[in-house]
Amino acid sequence: MQRVSETNVKNAAGSATAAAKSAATQSEPSLPSHSLSTAKTPTPNAPVDRWFWPAEGAVSRAYSAERHKGIELVGERGSPVMATAAGVVVYAGTGVTGYGALLIVKHNDTYLSAYGHNDALLVAEGQQVDAGQVIARMGSTSSDSVKLHFEIRRNGRPVNPTSLLPQR
Repeated sequence: MQRVSETNVKNAAGSATAAAKSAATQSEPSLPSHSLSTAKTPTPNAPVDRWFWPAEGAVSRAYSAERHKGIELVGERGSPVMATAAGVVVYAGTGVTGYGALLIVKHNDTYLSAYGHNDALLVAEGQQVDAGQVIARMGSTSSDSVKLHFEIRRNGRPVNPTSLLPQR
């Protein structure tokens, strides 16, 4: 599988953030699936109190700083993919090569999480999500098997997600 550079993921998140801000300032109502939640606004520097596992499956591929910038979790097609912490969806789409149908959630000014290879994206850019909320359905887009590619980035740099996630 082809990997994308840190710059491409940062650019996708930055472009998505700009698009979300632009959409938020438009006066025309959006479709319900793309509406922005105004009930909660994220605090830019609020710490993530607790991280949650994004899916039930076992880790099939571990994090490697040199070769694999996240972990992969195996599962059944259509299994729920959950937000690992509360935040705002800053990217939802298929435009980042090697990730298939991808979601990126911004948790605060420090942390982003990315969820790749989904069959269905259940949230839209600009949408507020809660920790544990189902945001996608596991799939195999841009992959040879059903799995979730999951990354956490601190200040744009990949970190080992298992160092932040609770013990199973």
